[in-house]
Amino acid sequence: MGRFNRWFRNGALFAINTLLSPAIVIPISTVMAAYGPDWRPDWVGQAYGGWAGLALDILLLDLFIYVWHRANHVLPFLWRFHQVHHFDRHLDTTSAVRFHFGEVVLSAVTRGLYVGLLDIPLTSVLVFEAVVLLCSIFHHSNARLPAGVERALSMVIITPGIHWVHHHAVRKDTDSNYGTLFSFWDRVFGSRSKTARWAEMPIGLEGETVDKSLVGLLLAPIQRPR
Repeated sequence: MGRFNRWFRNGALFAINTLLSPAIVIPISTVMAAYGPDWRPDWVGQAYGGWAGLALDILLLDLFIYVWHRANHVLPFLWRFHQVHHFDRHLDTTSAVRFHFGEVVLSAVTRGLYVGLLDIPLTSVLVFEAVVLLCSIFHHSNARLPAGVERALSMVIITPGIHWVHHHAVRKDTDSNYGTLFSFWDRVFGSRSKTARWAEMPIGLEGETVDKSLVGLLLAPIQRPR
């Protein structure tokens, strides 16, 4: 299937999710952030505010995304939805927004509970979402950084070199490198792949050699998962 068809399918999935956001995703995040348990005493709020508070919130939210992403690979029900992201046999910036709407809704509900339980401010959630989108576009891109830059950045953040391995069409690599913003979660929890990205690395899912249509992608969760 040609590049234009790939872009169309990825764009269509993004459009569906964009339409769902005002109806489902944003209200869930807003309600949980606004009406979750207000357990922080005033002195915590004062010490927790400002840039330091925002940095801690981003760290906590990124930890959640790591655990959630890993769960999407481990739990068969969640994988039925997440596999749509991995069916893409080529990577570029459009891959960053290629998700099944079922995964988006499930993620919003679970993250909303997490945000509410930790009493994370809505402003921190919104900033985090903006940063995640930019970083996701970056590490799904086909950019090749100079070796020294790649090595230095990958000590802290997820780079294209790290994330391309996550999309390698070999299952042991697909089930690794789960980080979204920070790369140290994979090192801490033992999920960092030792595979290095190379020029002709096959992308997609092991054993999956045919591109699915948009309808096929939408119906994938009710079909037998790979």
